[in-house]
Amino acid sequence: MKAEEKTQQLQDVIEQLLLLVGEDPSRDGLIKTPERVAKMFRFLTKGYTQDVDEVLNDALFPIKYDEMVIVKDIDFFSLCEHHLIPFFGKCHIAYLPDKKVLGLSKLPRLVEVFSRRLQVQERLTQQIAETIQEKIKPQGVAVVMEAQHLCMMMRGVEKQNATAITSAMLGGFRTRRETREEFLELIKRSPVQKGAPFSHHDGDE
Repeated sequence: MKAEEKTQQLQDVIEQLLLLVGEDPSRDGLIKTPERVAKMFRFLTKGYTQDVDEVLNDALFPIKYDEMVIVKDIDFFSLCEHHLIPFFGKCHIAYLPDKKVLGLSKLPRLVEVFSRRLQVQERLTQQIAETIQEKIKPQGVAVVMEAQHLCMMMRGVEKQNATAITSAMLGGFRTRRETREEFLELIKRSPVQKGAPFSHHDGDE
């Protein structure tokens, strides 16, 4: 099915939804709502049409570097698969290179691919970590995600200040406690704090 056909079907579904909740889709404020919402859902779920290999685009670089590489505070937005309500927050990623590194901008793009799908935070965290492990085969990968869930804030328990934290530790981050603790300590630091290690390498134009 072509994208245009899917968008049109989404519009029809949204129009039916408006009718079922007691609204009139033909009134002035709602005439273009089905079209807008359909386009929004296509954007928020675009991760289903993205290929990880194309996103990474061979941005692997041979380098003699085996210290921790961290990209922290990556903003992400996703849709909870249970209620189709957003959850959003920060993602922190680290890996221990083994003869090659990945262009730094590719890590946020990888987060984008998996977050732009219907998700649960636990699976999202694991998918990011496992994909990095598979694609660059580092000595270890660590991913921590902190998020607020509107399904808890707007409905249900209605707790506006609750934060969900999930982690995935692979390789050296799972087997070496000191490595894991170093990562967790570093993601707490301010990015401009003196003495914090810094690594930069990005071949993405």
